[in-house]
Amino acid sequence: MCRGLHFGALAEPPVQMRLGPTGLIEVACPFDQVTQAQMRRIRPVGRWLARRQCWEFPLEAASLLEQALAGRFPISAELAQWLIWLRQPLPPLPPHRQLVAAAALDQPLVDARLLFAHQRLAARWLLARRGALLADAMGLGKTLSALAAARAMVRLADCHVVVLAPAGLHHHWRQEAASLGLVLELHSWARLPAELPEAGCVLLVDEAHFAQTFRSARTQAFLRLARHPRLRAIWLLSGTPMKNGRPAQLFPLLAAIGHPLGSDQRAFEERYCQGHWREQGGRRLWQAQGASQLEDLQRLVRPLLLHRRKQQCLDLPPKQRLERAVALDAAAARGFEHRLETRVADYRRRAALGLVQRDAEALAVLTALRQIGSHYKLPAAAELVRQLLAAGESVVVFTAFVVSAKALHQVCGGDQAAVLLTGAVPPRQRQALVDRFQAGRHSLLIATFGTGGLGFTLHRAGHVVLIERPWTPGDAEQAEDRCHRIGMRGPLTSHWLQLGVVDQLVDGLIASKAERISLVLQSRQQRGQRQALPALVRQLLERW
Repeated sequence: MCRGLHFGALAEPPVQMRLGPTGLIEVACPFDQVTQAQMRRIRPVGRWLARRQCWEFPLEAASLLEQALAGRFPISAELAQWLIWLRQPLPPLPPHRQLVAAAALDQPLVDARLLFAHQRLAARWLLARRGALLADAMGLGKTLSALAAARAMVRLADCHVVVLAPAGLHHHWRQEAASLGLVLELHSWARLPAELPEAGCVLLVDEAHFAQTFRSARTQAFLRLARHPRLRAIWLLSGTPMKNGRPAQLFPLLAAIGHPLGSDQRAFEERYCQGHWREQGGRRLWQAQGASQLEDLQRLVRPLLLHRRKQQCLDLPPKQRLERAVALDAAAARGFEHRLETRVADYRRRAALGLVQRDAEALAVLTALRQIGSHYKLPAAAELVRQLLAAGESVVVFTAFVVSAKALHQVCGGDQAAVLLTGAVPPRQRQALVDRFQAGRHSLLIATFGTGGLGFTLHRAGHVVLIERPWTPGDAEQAEDRCHRIGMRGPLTSHWLQLGVVDQLVDGLIASKAERISLVLQSRQQRGQRQALPALVRQLLERW
């Protein structure tokens, strides 16, 4: 035991067993050799966290920890309740065939719809797994598939259905649940619950890629729910589980569903993320932003990850992408050149003075260049929109910048002529705006990627215009697929406006990341070379 330490009245006890922020058991004690030797004998093995001055163990080690410590360490109230639940597990679930039968996947829904074949397969696949990641492409009805599977758990295991989803998608979840006669407990990513229902629950996690870094409190709270003793099953939904093509982003999701690869973060990062130590400013920093052994990763995650593309499941009208080069007149070109030269000169001045980290400043410069380019593409975007509307088409425009969205909205006639969908619109009002477009009251919807590209159905549009592309291929694909989905009236044309080398650089990055993502989600045997973003920006500036 650790002795001789005195803390103030409000301080934490010098020794304690407690529940950690990610749902693991922490044994807090100042370092001493006897306790360290004792902790190293516990199985499953734990690890010593020097910064937190504690050992960390999986929940499976709870009984051995209680025996080894024999009541010498006080136990926090939260952990004490979890230990009671672990000693009183929920009854086992019925066999898979009974769950599938209870799901009644071939029966019409309350609103008379029938599940598609690929949705029925997804529901059966989920019911065979207590932890799984449904990563079908956007528009394939992952919400309804997961709810259909959850209904079987409710019928046979008396489960609650708890849903984590962005607040703007709660209306959609309620609608789909009503078609199955289900009652949901809905929570947003901004306010995750501290506990789950004691009777047991199925946890459905929409936009699961919101948890892609262990550094965020949101991811930690999510993992704590994923390890809860009253959890019957956890099914994650995300069409973009690896948004930036970095395997490190996949690790929290694998940890949440109990995949063996999610048990050791350091080993995972060393093998699949090119994890290594490097010196920076006299400090050793762990770097794990690369990608390696992707074919091996794809093979190992496949049993718990289902990813299908639209062309595998649906006979949708085709989608084509057109790159539209934007030409500037003489005056606009001079203004564009001047603003870019000013930004580049300022970057070089600050880099020479050592005022900023070189790589961080490169990203800031590229963002500034994209903002400038977005401004100068607005006349071309407005002209293209006018032509399409004059031809009787319905159009959705996406941009990364609120300023550009507002400016285009004003140029195109304001609220009388177009719907504007940005983060400034309260989540509860967003669906009403989308409904106005879908009902034909407006033929133009202008949105930012972060708001309009998430969760809405915009299949009335025959054309989507991307003023610029977001950093991640998942966001670009998801924005287009708001329109390219079940119920669309004809083919979809996606117009990518491109102005100069900055857009060429971003589009090249999107293609590179998309190839890396495809290699993990689907079996592929070839991979192109990819450079780091800062290096590409430096090449751009050298060419400037």
